Amino acid sequence: MRAHTTVTTQCPPPLVAVAHGSRDPRSATTVRALVELVRAGMPHVLVRTAFLDLSDPPLPDLLIELHAEGHRHVVVVPLLLGDAYHARVDLPGIVARLTDRLPHLQVTVSDVLGPDPVLGELALRRVRETGADVTDPRLGVLVAAVGSSHAPANAAVGRLAESWEERHGFMATPVFASSTQPDVPAALAALRARGARRFAVASWFLAPGLLPDRVRDAVRASVPDARIAAPLGAEPTIAEVIRRRYSTALATPRDHRPT
Repeated sequence: MRAHTTVTTQCPPPLVAVAHGSRDPRSATTVRALVELVRAGMPHVLVRTAFLDLSDPPLPDLLIELHAEGHRHVVVVPLLLGDAYHARVDLPGIVARLTDRLPHLQVTVSDVLGPDPVLGELALRRVRETGADVTDPRLGVLVAAVGSSHAPANAAVGRLAESWEERHGFMATPVFASSTQPDVPAALAALRARGARRFAVASWFLAPGLLPDRVRDAVRASVPDARIAAPLGAEPTIAEVIRRRYSTALATPRDHRPT
């Protein structure tokens, strides 16, 4: 049983790190490890983990619990790499319905994590960790992401790929696991047409799961020796981005209660 929490007016609002959730248990394990790193750097803030779907605890349940403990302001930091459906529709809808039931609860939602330059640098570091030579002009890098029906979210992945090309000289293109093109065959064909002869996959995923595995398997089927980078994972640099999102949200609060 969770110990009773005494809330005073001097207590900073809790930070609720909310991830999408997955049927793959590796995803939630990675998220919880990341949130532990956040917690270690914020000893005076209550830091909790929640999920939008498929994993426990669900965000509404956690917000109800925090309200019952006496909290009246909560900062939600979405552990999302793109400003797409889950950030623009799903999460605000959940918060609006909850705060309609709990009118004394103020929920401030921060910006998503991506595309933060720190995350881009980490994703490229993961490529280097595979042994891929990022100075090789014949290297083609597929920047693998979820994919969205929201075109600007996909375009952000494309800009990341373009920035890597400009800075390092290898070829790069986005590839999406769902919802949009290019898929793996199309992305590989485009890189081959440009002269790529060696391939690597950069992971624009926070944690391992079914969609990163889908991209990996599709690439391996065509290019068995492709270098496959790990997801971003539980990293101190990401924990620092989460803490910054919390601080910025407090400095420029946006009340997501319905008007």
